[in-house]
Amino acid sequence: EYDGERNPEGERHGRGKAQLPNGDTYDGEYEHGFRSGRGTYRFRNGARYTGEYLQNKKHGRGIFFYPDGSKYEGDWVNDQRHGYGEYTYANGDTYTGEWLNNNRHGQGTYVYKDTGSKYVGGWVNGNQEGEAELIHVNHRFQGKFLNGNPEGRGKYVFDIGCEQHGEYIQSEQDGEEEELVALKWKVSEVTKLTRWTPHGENPPSPRK
Repeated sequence: EYDGERNPEGERHGRGKAQLPNGDTYDGEYEHGFRSGRGTYRFRNGARYTGEYLQNKKHGRGIFFYPDGSKYEGDWVNDQRHGYGEYTYANGDTYTGEWLNNNRHGQGTYVYKDTGSKYVGGWVNGNQEGEAELIHVNHRFQGKFLNGNPEGRGKYVFDIGCEQHGEYIQSEQDGEEEELVALKWKVSEVTKLTRWTPHGENPPSPRK
């Protein structure tokens, strides 16, 4: 069912409301029969998208509310989270930063709600990877990450005013069924505070 404006060719064009056969609804702008412009799309499962469309696809700025209570607010390209945006997860964690093809990718900040810890740095295809800082209540780790784990050289900075330099090395432990790879922190020295600058790019500032 469609209730709204049409162009001389009879296509949906302008403002309109539509009830789709699957029970979803759309209330917003159309161009030549396509959802294009601003609108709100309500899914039968309780999800909701309010934002910009281009030819039936989420494209531009928009907010998506997911059925589990999580939400994404930011850039969309061709129906995917792409560009800069903030995702609030069902457990209260948040990620603010760059996205590529629905994945966290580029520079971004992930905040863990339960502990208040914060990861600030690089991401590749959804995983923590590259130069980063993992900030806890009274200390922080600065170094490199790969597949969500610290890797190689880095340092722990303590609020009491000292640093512990060292590196993460893999130590294999024999489990009952498989070999478990554990990361061991090997300390090389303890120093006063020194300046740390990531070798990568600075985190992007939110686009206006």
